[in-house]
Amino acid sequence: MGLFRDEDKHKKILGCGDGPASVNKILSQMGVDITSIDPIYQFTREQIAQRVQETSSVVSEQLRVNRDDFVWKNIKNVEELISLRLHAMEEFLEDYEAGKAQGRYQHQELPKLNFNDKEFDLAWSSHFLFLYSEHFDFAFHKKAILEMLRVAKEVRIFPLLDLKNKRSKHLDAVLQYLEENDYAYEIIQSNYEFQKGATEVLKIWK
Repeated sequence: MGLFRDEDKHKKILGCGDGPASVNKILSQMGVDITSIDPIYQFTREQIAQRVQETSSVVSEQLRVNRDDFVWKNIKNVEELISLRLHAMEEFLEDYEAGKAQGRYQHQELPKLNFNDKEFDLAWSSHFLFLYSEHFDFAFHKKAILEMLRVAKEVRIFPLLDLKNKRSKHLDAVLQYLEENDYAYEIIQSNYEFQKGATEVLKIWK
């Protein structure tokens, strides 16, 4: 996924905008302490499953139309990707009710979180911040990142591109704000690339 590393397995992790994905289940089974937040977690298992079923054909067609925007290396083609995504969603749905009961899936959303200061070692945003730059402005990105920095000692964001595979229009302003407010940051290379050019992770800490 580009964000989790072996040295993170003993950290307390917050995933922001994790959605209907299997990352929480996989890491939890490895013994990692991970909490995922997303607005979709306000819905029941049945409601999420129905939404997945209703949108799967549209998403599949979009992937076929935009196949040139991706690197077909580890995943060979659109059909394999669709199969993998549906399997990941099935894994999520199998884990969802137990995960909610355990507090691993929580209905919260940026830029306001109901956690204590520095409650987590690491907070990440995977395929949300920067990716949806046309939907969320700079002010939202700033508030969201500051809130993640409030609740976690370190923040990671991936990718730094928008949906058009271009560097986010908000990235330079975010980096300038961090510099002016005494936050440290580093752009590091990820060993994961599926969206073309999406190989960088923004790492931030105080």
